[in-house]
Amino acid sequence: PIFRRRKFAEAATNRPRWRRPGGRSRGWRFQSPSRGSAASTPAGVKLIQDNRMAHDKLVDSFLNKFFPSGYPYSVNEGYLTYTKFRALQHFSSAMLHVLSTQSLLFAAGLRPTPAQATAVSWILKDGMQHAGKLICSGMGARMDSEPKSWRIFADVLYDFGTALDFISPLCPQLFLEVAGLGNFAKGMAVVAARATRLPIYSSFAKEGNLSDLFAKGEAISTLFNVMGIGAGIGLSSTVCSTTQGKLIIGPLLSAVHIWGVVQEMRATPINTLNPQRTAMVVADFIKSGKVSSPAELRYREDLLFPNRLIEEAGSVKVGQPFRRVLSPRLVEELRSTFPNEKFLLTQKSDKAYMVLEQSATGEDALRGWLVAAFASEMERSGAGPRDTVLNDAYQKMESVFPMFVSEVKSRGWYTGQFLDGNHSRIAYAKSE
Repeated sequence: PIFRRRKFAEAATNRPRWRRPGGRSRGWRFQSPSRGSAASTPAGVKLIQDNRMAHDKLVDSFLNKFFPSGYPYSVNEGYLTYTKFRALQHFSSAMLHVLSTQSLLFAAGLRPTPAQATAVSWILKDGMQHAGKLICSGMGARMDSEPKSWRIFADVLYDFGTALDFISPLCPQLFLEVAGLGNFAKGMAVVAARATRLPIYSSFAKEGNLSDLFAKGEAISTLFNVMGIGAGIGLSSTVCSTTQGKLIIGPLLSAVHIWGVVQEMRATPINTLNPQRTAMVVADFIKSGKVSSPAELRYREDLLFPNRLIEEAGSVKVGQPFRRVLSPRLVEELRSTFPNEKFLLTQKSDKAYMVLEQSATGEDALRGWLVAAFASEMERSGAGPRDTVLNDAYQKMESVFPMFVSEVKSRGWYTGQFLDGNHSRIAYAKSE
């Protein structure tokens, strides 16, 4: 039987379709398994008629090539915003790359045409850029904790390297130093950008479709990189054919580039717990009794200063060096105050210092943060001496935590890990 475009058609393709007036439609036919095939072979659906307008076909083809299967139902909220600003970021970045390459050639004493490839920049990249990659590779754990901030930092570093390329013709006698430092910064930027790509894509994978998201995201990047290269070649032939022109247009393109990546990161709803997001979740719970979801929290994250302390969450600093916050005697006292817990919490002046055990998870961090928040709230209300307040706060945490952690999980947070970067954790020797 032939089915006209109805709900079945949308379900069969798992992709939203556009319907236009005038009887334009698509026809579908079931394809049953061939005789003699295995019983487990599924039936298929074949498109046999498509008389939609060319515009509709073009839009559908674009979605198939550059968006994950099942979009928008197969991705988390914010993916379209993320993709739009990712396209803008790559477009402006590619234009900057063309102009910076031309500047390097000018500085080296060459006079290339805009479309010429250059061996000079590749030689520099093979040296200084690789050095930058090696240095930045040691910061991977910090990137896991704050991938959005590091992604922004990567683009700032890249634009800094590009700016050095732009000014290299002004000091040709320092060509190797200036261009080498620029490529060193770009090398660090490349590692940071690639290392943060997976956690960012993972935040949008709603149906386990991470590979599809990755492939389509890279397709978008490639498309707008090519478009940006073309636009950059046009600029380098006209208004940017001189160093003065690049110094005017370059900062404008860089501003667009950084603005695009900031908006891109703000749209990303990462659901893993790190110090900032944990503090924000706890602060919202203390103030309103409700738990915010990753999508609700994303635009409130501080991407420039992620280590800021939140007073409503107890002003907690996690993973400080032991010698600064703990002594052997204090460790024993805290272990008796928080029995069977995987965190130690102590208060000094207006801050709380938390040290986690090596095997502590997101749930353990949430428990410690709740104790700190309750203790801070009690101290502000004059509930008593600090030792008493800490015990009372711990008892209050025990009473509300089952309901709290259940709500945290139901709102989409992953509590199996706590990502605190390279911060210190404690491990106890096993008793004989």
